[in-house]
Amino acid sequence: MNKAIAMNDPILASKVDPITLEIVRSGLVLTAEQINARIVRSATSIMVKEMEDCSAALFDEQGRLLAESASVPIHLNAIGSCLRTIIDYYIPLDQWNEGDVVLTNDPYAGPGSLSSHHTNDIIAYTPIFWRGKMVAISALTVHHVDVGSMWMACRGWGVEIEQEGVRVPPVKIVRSGELDEQLLRVMVNNSRLRDQLDNDLRAQLSSIALAKEDMHRLFDRYGNETMRRCFQELIDYSERRTREEISKFRDGEYTHEELILEDGSMGGPFKLALKMTVKGDEIEFDFTGTDPQVRGPINAPLSATYAATFYAMRCVTDANIPNTEGSKTPIRIIAESGTLVNCRWPAACNQRMVVCHSIVDLVMGAIQASAPERSMADSYGCSYNDLVATNLVTGKRVHFGEITPGGLGATGLNDGASALSCHVTNCPIPPLEATEMENPVLYLKRELVADSGGAGRNRGGLGIVLSYEVRADNPQLSHTSQKSKIPPQGALGGNPGKRGTWFINQGADQERELTTAIGDLEYLKKMDVVTQYTPGGGGYGHPFERDAGKVLKDVQDGFVSVESALTDYGVQIDPVDFSIVAVHR
Repeated sequence: MNKAIAMNDPILASKVDPITLEIVRSGLVLTAEQINARIVRSATSIMVKEMEDCSAALFDEQGRLLAESASVPIHLNAIGSCLRTIIDYYIPLDQWNEGDVVLTNDPYAGPGSLSSHHTNDIIAYTPIFWRGKMVAISALTVHHVDVGSMWMACRGWGVEIEQEGVRVPPVKIVRSGELDEQLLRVMVNNSRLRDQLDNDLRAQLSSIALAKEDMHRLFDRYGNETMRRCFQELIDYSERRTREEISKFRDGEYTHEELILEDGSMGGPFKLALKMTVKGDEIEFDFTGTDPQVRGPINAPLSATYAATFYAMRCVTDANIPNTEGSKTPIRIIAESGTLVNCRWPAACNQRMVVCHSIVDLVMGAIQASAPERSMADSYGCSYNDLVATNLVTGKRVHFGEITPGGLGATGLNDGASALSCHVTNCPIPPLEATEMENPVLYLKRELVADSGGAGRNRGGLGIVLSYEVRADNPQLSHTSQKSKIPPQGALGGNPGKRGTWFINQGADQERELTTAIGDLEYLKKMDVVTQYTPGGGGYGHPFERDAGKVLKDVQDGFVSVESALTDYGVQIDPVDFSIVAVHR
């Protein structure tokens, strides 16, 4: 519904008092958070119950975004794109009945790639009815570990989507409250982790269905007319505030480029290109000039490019703006079909996050010229450390690993965050004990790496070193990371962060360093030790602008060495009593 229609509707044209509006807004956000909390408490997969690789959203009866959980940005900004594809090409809204659940994981549903990002991300939607009328739609994306791909957990270097598991087009898995057990069995039967997928799928369906109780409480309290006005006002407010933020940027055209697979792995490097145009209160991101899609799993569907771009814009606009449909309206995205940022069938796309993390750096690089005070230095990028092996006790193949954290780029306001799964990932770090309890692995080390954050007026976040011993047969390592050759770049005079690297059996006679940051499966042996160093974030501003007291505190905390304090920051510190001896600037 556009603004003209809204103004002609006497219900939507009248205003809601701000207290009621804020209560309803908070109620919608809480409902989305509750959806996500239910699946986290109910799931059996470490990917969900510990790493919380799931995200929820609420939409109005037209499919317009109302609220989101504070979860995984790459999910959140794509759930709406997928919903629009379903409504326009598969199941119109007038065919959604009370108790239905519509589900898909097909990146190529519809005429393009505006659906799920990859086959592991299953998105489910259910309409919410109140007094016989559809008033909202609840949705939940969940990353399910294994959906029947060529290799367990969809790892390895696949070259086409058919190698990445079962693709389920948008379909009603629940009709009027009745679960289609046959369809569920087909999905589960294709997984190597059948019990896990069966449980977590059922938990996903239940999580969104229970959202109707939360929404009913809001509608029972305020009624349909007031709730509809609140929906419209929240969307309008988000758009108005986003336009106000964009108008603070300097008008003009700004370009930036980023390289991925810059170490030459798997045919790289490949180029991402962007022209950002700011005109008044609107902004356009044109990715023309980006390289074509490749025979590998790093291609990004258009929905993923949308998600990464919208996320970057939320980083540089007021955090208090509600995440609704309105916050996207002033933003236009152009991405040529058949490229790394808008792949088309049959391109593989399981590891599209390699592109998506770089899109954030790409956007930030363009913003530096238009609104430098809002930009940030490069972060460590995409990083997966996954291993599949045979359990010595049960004889079953098992999967474990994590989204390895690293350093975020510094901003004009603060140092970069350390040991965080950055940007569009935003998943918690799983406790080592939880992984060890369920899998044949012994963790040896997970700690910050001193001097890995780029020096600057504001220092880049620190990367980590993660090391573990594989206590299982036939282990296969899937390693995915970035910035092993060109480290995360600093901004406005800041230094780059430290690059990342991988070792097998570091320090032993059979030590070997992996030559590329990403690649196909690495076949290991039982008791091999895997060690990963993740990059640190880039610094912001010249290092000599950093307060000497902050440099001293960094040394005392072990973030910066005495040597780096002198060479990078010009601050001489006594290595015994950790006091400032002199400042050489």
